[in-house]
Amino acid sequence: MLKIEHLTKIYGDKKAVDDLSLHIRPGEIYGFIGHNGAGKTTTIKACCGILQQEEGDIWIDGVSIREDPLGCKAKLAYIPDNPDLYEFMTGIQFLNFVADIFGVSAEDRRERIRKYADAFELTGDLAQPTSAYSHGMKQKLAVISALIHQPRLVIMDEPFVGLDPKASHLLKGIMRDICDGGGAIFFSTHVLEVAEKLCDKVAIIKNGKLIKSGTMEEVKGDTSLEDVFLELEGEAEC
Repeated sequence: MLKIEHLTKIYGDKKAVDDLSLHIRPGEIYGFIGHNGAGKTTTIKACCGILQQEEGDIWIDGVSIREDPLGCKAKLAYIPDNPDLYEFMTGIQFLNFVADIFGVSAEDRRERIRKYADAFELTGDLAQPTSAYSHGMKQKLAVISALIHQPRLVIMDEPFVGLDPKASHLLKGIMRDICDGGGAIFFSTHVLEVAEKLCDKVAIIKNGKLIKSGTMEEVKGDTSLEDVFLELEGEAEC
C-alpha cells in the first residue's frame, strides 16, 4: 500500500531523512517512532507529496508519487499533528469543501459526516467557525475530513495529541476498521504504550536513519517497546 525506497531528504548540509526504506502492506497499522527531530514528520510529508525528496521514490498502491502526485493523493488521507484549518469557514463548510475536492457525492458525504460527527460528538459544533474550536475539536474535524472519501491509506502525524480519551479510543477503533477493510495506516507517535498495543509493525528512526523495524514481536521481543526504544537510542548515541 505504501512503499518507501531509499528516501533521502536534505535541508542545507543536513540529511533529515537518510536512505530510508519501509513497506506498509494492506491491513497493517504501522507505527513510526523516534525522538524530536528524528525525521518522522519529514518522511510523512514526503509520503503525502508535500515535500519533494532528493533521492528515492514513494509508491502509493503501486503508483509513484513522483510520476502521479494527484493520483496518489486521491488514494490517501493526511492528518497533521497541528491541523491548519480555514478558520473563516464553519466546521460543516470545511467538511463540504474537502468532500468537493475528492468528488464525494452529496448523499455519501451527508451519511459519513453524520456518522463521524455524531461519533466524535462534534455535530452540535459544526455550525460554528473553526476559529472558535479548541485544539481537540480541530483535531476531531481533521480526522472526520480525512475519512470522508474513504481513503485506502491514512497517514497521521501524532494523531492522538489533543484528543480526549473517548475520542482517542474511537480513533483507534476506526484505524483498525480501515485495516480490516484492506486499507493501511502509517502514523507517528511519542506514546509508546499506544504503539505497542495498537500496531502490527513498528519502525524506529534516529537522526534520519532507520535503526530497527519489523513486527511488534520482532522489535520488542520479551521486553517493552519503551525499553527497546531507549536502548536503541542509547546505542545510536555511541
